[in-house]
Amino acid sequence: MEDTLIQHNSIPYPYVVHVDESDRVLGIEEKIKAHREALLHRAFSVFLFNENGEMLLQRRALSKYHSPGLWTNAVCSHPYIHESYQEAAKRRLNEELGIQVDLKPSFHFIYKADVGEGLWEHELDHVFTGIYAGDCKANPEEVMAVRYINIKDLTTEITNQPESFTVWFKIILDNYINLL
Repeated sequence: MEDTLIQHNSIPYPYVVHVDESDRVLGIEEKIKAHREALLHRAFSVFLFNENGEMLLQRRALSKYHSPGLWTNAVCSHPYIHESYQEAAKRRLNEELGIQVDLKPSFHFIYKADVGEGLWEHELDHVFTGIYAGDCKANPEEVMAVRYINIKDLTTEITNQPESFTVWFKIILDNYINLL
């Protein structure tokens, strides 16, 4: 099994790391298969805040194969097989937003959510937080817009327009708020 995992390490996309609830690696799966079959896999999410405590949101590019055009947290994605959650989060911040930020672990949890069109997110999600107030150089293949918003206005907007936000972001945000 380990030889197979190493072989796939050089081809990280479109694969995800399939795990059990204790984060033990079960194998590598194609990303689309994991999302169609609701296989539990590793993921991370990043919440970034400016000096005023406002959260950075990104609007997903319309070319994304699920949840296109929806608002979500700064970055969320999947680590490669031999990459830590934190390394992966920093890599994706650079790839999607063109930024580098010090991150600190906040919490992790497992969730399962229907994202439509026969696709599921079933993730062991590690959530990181950081402070960032500079400009973003958004990758247009990933991100169509960014903005900052305070938590109170964000929760009001989600209540009034839940269809404008990714399913996982709403779940992760609820968990984050409950920790405050």
